[in-house]
Amino acid sequence: MRRTPFFLPLCILFGALPACAQNQEPKRYGYKVEEVLPHDENAYTQGLFIHEGFLYQSTGQRGSSYLQKIDFRQGRVVQSVALKPQYFGEGACIHKDRIYQLTWEEHTCFVYDAKSLQQIGTLSYREEGWGLTSDGVRLIMSDGSSTLYFRDPETFAVLSTLKVTDGKREVELLNELEYIDGEVWANIYTTDRIVRIDPATGKVTGIIDLTGLLARQYQTPRTEVLNGIAYDFDRKHIYVTGKYWAKMYRISLTTK
Repeated sequence: MRRTPFFLPLCILFGALPACAQNQEPKRYGYKVEEVLPHDENAYTQGLFIHEGFLYQSTGQRGSSYLQKIDFRQGRVVQSVALKPQYFGEGACIHKDRIYQLTWEEHTCFVYDAKSLQQIGTLSYREEGWGLTSDGVRLIMSDGSSTLYFRDPETFAVLSTLKVTDGKREVELLNELEYIDGEVWANIYTTDRIVRIDPATGKVTGIIDLTGLLARQYQTPRTEVLNGIAYDFDRKHIYVTGKYWAKMYRISLTTK
């Protein structure tokens, strides 16, 4: 009988492979700009996704909150739905034939028909609304903490919650979300970082550093933080932008 070599990690010797995996450091990524596209510098970007060749954007600020359908190569708004002035728009996503748009402190999620953008209902929740995406079965929401909420698309009831961790530390300020190839990607508010999250464990598997993405000549006193991740599932393209940014970028990842 072959003996187990003495130099193997104890976690392998005792069959604790998940514990070993939890101690692994997240992979570090940089970026390469593949394409620069126009973006409305008056848009306080809160939610971003691509559907059937169009970019959909949810914007914030009371009195300036919209759900927009955009020809993003031209930077032209095709259709726009304004929220009433008391609402502060937040994250948005598509799930099947519906679009869901969160509000920040108003505890209201607006539901739209994806083809017409006609509002067809509202849903309520107790937390603050920040980011929203879909894994095809459930809606996934952030509230600015380290928690992800998995919700029923019909009732918005919380099905489960998940703490996001980087090693032993909780990762706070999870903001705009996008579901990409089995992972949840999240902007970390006030930073130039995006984290890649395993939705089964909450573990951060990768950290993307987008420092310096918005060129200095496009920055104004109004320019705010990176926020907005959109994924073109057909072309496997990743797009990112920010609040009051004049440009949107298609990027690819580089390893550090």
